[in-house]
Amino acid sequence: MSSHQEIARQVITQQAAALEQLARSLGDAFDQAVDLLLGCKGRVIVCGMGKSGLVGRKMSATFASTGTPSFFLHPGEALHGDLGKVMSGDVIVLISNSGETEEVLRLLPSLQDFGNDTIAITNAPASTLARYARITLTLHVEREACPNNLAPTTSTLATMALGDALAVALISARDFQPQDFARYHPGGSLGRRLLTRVADVMHKDLPIVAPDTPMAQVIEVMTEKRLGLAIVLEEGRLAGILTDGDLRRAMRRVSQVLDYPAREFMTPNPVTIAPGSRMTEAEQLMHERSIRALVVVEAGVVLGVVDIFN
Repeated sequence: MSSHQEIARQVITQQAAALEQLARSLGDAFDQAVDLLLGCKGRVIVCGMGKSGLVGRKMSATFASTGTPSFFLHPGEALHGDLGKVMSGDVIVLISNSGETEEVLRLLPSLQDFGNDTIAITNAPASTLARYARITLTLHVEREACPNNLAPTTSTLATMALGDALAVALISARDFQPQDFARYHPGGSLGRRLLTRVADVMHKDLPIVAPDTPMAQVIEVMTEKRLGLAIVLEEGRLAGILTDGDLRRAMRRVSQVLDYPAREFMTPNPVTIAPGSRMTEAEQLMHERSIRALVVVEAGVVLGVVDIFN
């Protein structure tokens, strides 16, 4: 008897082959489907029954989170009133492996009456659903991974992959950027990171010294504020920055460091950033310059410091 691992490898290998076949089989119908979805004036409504419905929910969620307004419509509920959610400008994606799912087929006369464009995702290109739909995307799955060729396994995987392919093609066509993605994911860590601006997280209680401040006093200020740096201001304007690294390098090359003023060891013209910049920009700038902190400046006025630990 085959071990569990051997069975698992057979399943994964079979499914990988099915996905490769699906990729090779894509043709003009896929381009037509993407163009239809791009031109949709309403919402993309995804509809499927059973396991196809579960995959359809994921497909719709991916569309909605990447710039394509979408929702899932359960075919059974649609037959009992939820068809009222459908508007004339909506495009309907109908999923049925056999192309003969009764609940899905019973929607066809109403959708035809409403005038909605439809995209079928099916494994049966000669089925009723395929004949009805404006565009048919065929899965080309020869066999389920289930040993009885019954449980939806490879077909659902192929359907999900096809849905992801549509979503990514739409992302590319719309030039959907990370900041756009963040707008639809404000509750996640990615959304928070992409939406956060420098002003939201910058340190405002700053270690300020003058160019002629003795280094002994500079160290006291740096220790008190615990930012690992001091901002050097001259007549209210940014003159430089002194970091822990500057201090260590000074102590290696100069004796009696404490007797010198801050201007002797500060870095003049430090890298700055505007308070309205996104934290992702700040992180990228710090990475490019190999520094751990930026001075936040607006109209020549120092407002704060943002560091790599924000």
